[in-house]
Amino acid sequence: MRTAIVGAVLLVAGAVAAVTGILPLSDLVELWDRVWPILLFVLAITVVTELAAAAGLFTVIAQHTARWGRGRAWTLWLLVALLATVSTIFLSLDTTAVLLTPVVVVLARHSGLDPLPFALTTVWLANTGSLLLPVSNLTNLLAQHAMGQPSPFEFAALMAAPVVVAIVVPLAVIFVLYRRSLLARYRTGEGVAVDDPVLFRWSAGVVAALVPLLVSGLPVWIPAVAAALVLGAVFLVRRRGVLRVGLLPWQLIVLASGLFLFIEALHAVGLGTVLAAVSGEGESPLALLRLAVTGMVGANAIDNLPAYLALEPSAESPLRLAALLIGVNAGPLITPWASLATLLWHQRLTSMGVEIRWGRYMLLGVVVAPLTVVLSTLALAAFA
Repeated sequence: MRTAIVGAVLLVAGAVAAVTGILPLSDLVELWDRVWPILLFVLAITVVTELAAAAGLFTVIAQHTARWGRGRAWTLWLLVALLATVSTIFLSLDTTAVLLTPVVVVLARHSGLDPLPFALTTVWLANTGSLLLPVSNLTNLLAQHAMGQPSPFEFAALMAAPVVVAIVVPLAVIFVLYRRSLLARYRTGEGVAVDDPVLFRWSAGVVAALVPLLVSGLPVWIPAVAAALVLGAVFLVRRRGVLRVGLLPWQLIVLASGLFLFIEALHAVGLGTVLAAVSGEGESPLALLRLAVTGMVGANAIDNLPAYLALEPSAESPLRLAALLIGVNAGPLITPWASLATLLWHQRLTSMGVEIRWGRYMLLGVVVAPLTVVLSTLALAAFA
């Protein structure tokens, strides 16, 4: 609710700017044309993943993951890291934070293992692993538009080296921190039967079909909406009670809409000029580092989405946009509000009785975030 209130306040402020002429009508129309497909995709993919989770898809995947670990905690941890990475890349970081976190916690507890390294792996990779594809993060969809709509494969080719570094560095830090518990053995629990096999098969089939369509070059909102409609129809027949207004991420949509409008209004009064002086220019390694670090600082100060929106005009080339994405996607690991995924992750942990103090989280982030951003940006400069 607080998220929606903040978004509503920002929407009102942006509306005032439009009504008073501070934000020109032409800019408002251009903004709408740019963001409506993105917001529709976020809405549809959230519905798909929530319904798939209700059908037991992610729980079954976690159970198989536990068996594949063969009693070795470090193997199970790497499999969880792989699962978090794949979920983030194809279904977005918020999906990983919201749906995978409770599955991972239950998986660790049933195996007799400390859930903290698994939970920390989930949230860090939800952020840092969201660099590879346009669908992985809302900021990527915005950057794809600013880059001139490259295909998902062209986008991935640009971000491949940075995302490898952005995944490996946090994993290395977690292993060093929790090596004693990750070198232990665990017991494999019994599997849980699926409540409705028909719903499960439909959900698995829809998600399996959706993943390649998201990288096919189609506007991503089209397959996402189609998948949401198909699963919605199946649930309407099999389990109507699951279909409720709460499935729709309306708080996130209101917040994102408010941020889009408010930042656009700030740019109309000269925000871009100030930020251009801070973020610099050019595509040398030092110039890219300057932009990426600026993005990281901005994300941890005010959240990654407004930080990206504010700095995008200063990133006038695909290479600089990639550096900015490294800063705002892999960098928000320090403050709780740096990304919405982190807040959602912590909410899920708290509801399950898993405690991690924000002070410790921020202390770890101060170490891993700059290291990840700097090394990922150097990889971008070296391999782009």
